Formats: sequence, structure tokens, C-alpha cells
Amino acid sequence: MIQLSTYKSEHKRLLSTFSLPHDQLQYTQLPQDALHKCTEDPNRHPVVILHAERPVGFFILHHRSELTDFTKKETSLLIRSLSVNHSEQGKGIALQAMRLLPNYVRLHFPLVTELMLVVNEKNIAAQALYHKAGYLDHGIRREGPVGPQKILHYNML
Repeated sequence: MIQLSTYKSEHKRLLSTFSLPHDQLQYTQLPQDALHKCTEDPNRHPVVILHAERPVGFFILHHRSELTDFTKKETSLLIRSLSVNHSEQGKGIALQAMRLLPNYVRLHFPLVTELMLVVNEKNIAAQALYHKAGYLDHGIRREGPVGPQKILHYNML
């Protein structure tokens, strides 16, 4: 069973063992790198994806992010740095986590009305995942470090 958990120090050891193929690292980062940025920015909230109480995935919820240029809502959260440990991929973990996320956000961030994320146009697998989880493409684009990116939305209302 997949669960979402606020990051705890006891997750650090297993998160530091995560690996990702090179082609995925161009679109995301390993948990230990993302966690370092959380210590510098109090608006970044790390979330751990657990399977049988063991960390298998990770992402950040970021409010007051640079994407405020793309939405008028101050009640938006940006999902960033989603990764599932390479040894756990192909099991539907990321999709289950994205489907659990709205309830997690309602519990921990009750004023949030919208989730947003950025996905590279070349990252077809991630786009399919997000569309299956209910994220919509309203045609908003920006240039990213490895090419054009789509900004996807999930309405929490």
C-alpha cells in the first residue's frame, strides 16, 4: 500500500540510496539534492512516498514559487522533483502517489486550491502519468534548462 508522509529524518538514510537513470536526471533530481534546497527555503515542503512504510519515492511541495507568474492564485502549490527509486519503477507508484496527493494537500495545506507542476515536453512518460492523475494542460509553456516545458494544473476545488 502506498502512503504519503511528511519527510522525517529517519527517511534520510534510504532516500540517500536512491538512483535514477541518466535520462531521468535531466528532468528531476535525486532526493538528497532536493532536500538540501529545502533547508535553504522554508517554502519547500518535502514529501516521501512510502510502500510498506519504506521510502520508495519523493517530491517537494513548493508554495510562493517562481510559478506565481503563471497563476493569479496565491493558493497554489508547485510539485517539483518527483522521483521514484529506479528499483521501484514500473509498479504504478508515482500514479498512486499523485492520486493520493489531493487528500494529503487538503489535510496539510487546507487553503490550497490548485496544484501545478512543470514537465518537459520531451518527457512523454511523465506527461502520461500526470494526465492519468487528472492534471490538465491549459497551453501554458515556458523555456526550461533542457527545452520547452508544459505547466500542468490540478484544480483542488
